[in-house]
Amino acid sequence: MRVILAEDSTLLREGLVRLLAEEGHEVVAATADADALLAAVDADPPDVTVVDVRMPPTHTDEGLRAALEIRRRHPGVGVLVLSQYVEKRYATELLSSDTQGVGYLLKDRVAQVQEFLDALERVGAGGAAFDPEVVRQLLARTTHVDPLSHLTARERDVLSHMAQGHTNASIAAQLYISQSAVEKHINAIFDKLRLPSDGGYSRRVLAILRYLGS
Repeated sequence: MRVILAEDSTLLREGLVRLLAEEGHEVVAATADADALLAAVDADPPDVTVVDVRMPPTHTDEGLRAALEIRRRHPGVGVLVLSQYVEKRYATELLSSDTQGVGYLLKDRVAQVQEFLDALERVGAGGAAFDPEVVRQLLARTTHVDPLSHLTARERDVLSHMAQGHTNASIAAQLYISQSAVEKHINAIFDKLRLPSDGGYSRRVLAILRYLGS
């Protein structure tokens, strides 16, 4: 895949460039700030971008706002946010617009390089990849009313895996249940949350995150 990186840490940026090159990906550009990222994507749109949240000049949310702008200008470009932080306002906006080709990973929780590479390829192919902690923190936004209060424990498990971008087959394997059981749990989740059922797993994630952000 063709990749553009945006990371202000020189050591991490160069490490990612080398890692991706070794894995056979083409790094089109590696930038240190959000403005340079947008310029690089506009000049030569890649398959996927890897974006940090806090970048120069204020080190607050420049990267995530740039990710939203990339989604607006180039909807076919995948965006994988790789950060130490969950910036809830813009994260919810990013994940509520369209989760096809969107991911959000936390640097400190990527235990193996292959996890990052798998997420990158999934997002680049139009899928979704969300760290469970990102989903948990977004869930915490609705502490006054728990929208999941009517779900069973098993349905919560299935929903958590759905929100991470897993397919039905993957959920079945991880929870040691049949795929038909997963499908029944998903139908029950949509009924209880009053969400329309949809065949594409990334659309299901979109519906879940829209509900959580409402």
